[in-house]
Amino acid sequence: MYTNKKHIIYKISIFLILVTLQVAFSQNGNSLFVEGNKLYTSEKYNEAIEKFLQVEKLEKHSVDLYYNLANAYYKTNQVAPAIFYYEKALQLAPNNKDVKVNLDFAKRMTIDNIEALPTTLFQKLSKNLIEKLHYNSWAYVAVFLSILFALLFLVYHFSRSSIKKRFYFVASILSILFMVLSVVFAMYTFKVNKNKKEAIIFIQQTSIKSAPMLSSENAFELHEGTKVTVLESVDNWKKIKIADGQTGWIVSSELKEL
Repeated sequence: MYTNKKHIIYKISIFLILVTLQVAFSQNGNSLFVEGNKLYTSEKYNEAIEKFLQVEKLEKHSVDLYYNLANAYYKTNQVAPAIFYYEKALQLAPNNKDVKVNLDFAKRMTIDNIEALPTTLFQKLSKNLIEKLHYNSWAYVAVFLSILFALLFLVYHFSRSSIKKRFYFVASILSILFMVLSVVFAMYTFKVNKNKKEAIIFIQQTSIKSAPMLSSENAFELHEGTKVTVLESVDNWKKIKIADGQTGWIVSSELKEL
């Protein structure tokens, strides 16, 4: 009996220590973020970057952190990290207008002018509608519509008027159909996010190779800040694809995956 009590006390002690550490890390991250903002407003951008990076090391990921970090890099004319963190912010908030506007400004500092391949109707639909929301958002929409369906069906069941019953029946059917569609969209966006590996070029200028070896022919050149899609990895090489469809190989250290 005494041993069991000691075991319970030990478990409670460990739990309290973990909670205390978590609170301490959280407070530390918040204070560093506040310090970074103060340094940014004082135009001490490099010092602000250091503080924001310390917050990131604590795994405190947020739109505000990435956005402020990107702004600080932009102010110091560091193109690649500015674009990188604007893109990171957009991953968390795809419809954030401020991030989009600043990202466009940052992209004007890049050298590469790559014409994107024409997109199909489904690709346009995917980009302009389905991928506008994060998969978590589509999941929330599905939950809301399932609740709405339940309510509409109950009202339909207890309604006495034939006109109202017909209306609530149609509305409930539509809500369940849109719910199913939302689930499909959530699964689709999750799959896209999981399989879509993008990266930013972090070297001022690099020659993209036709094969994963330094002695291979140069396929084309890229410059810092250009976004690429990572197709595969071989040792310390990455096979990439750019917006116009060209592919090639780059040393892994010359880019940073989003």
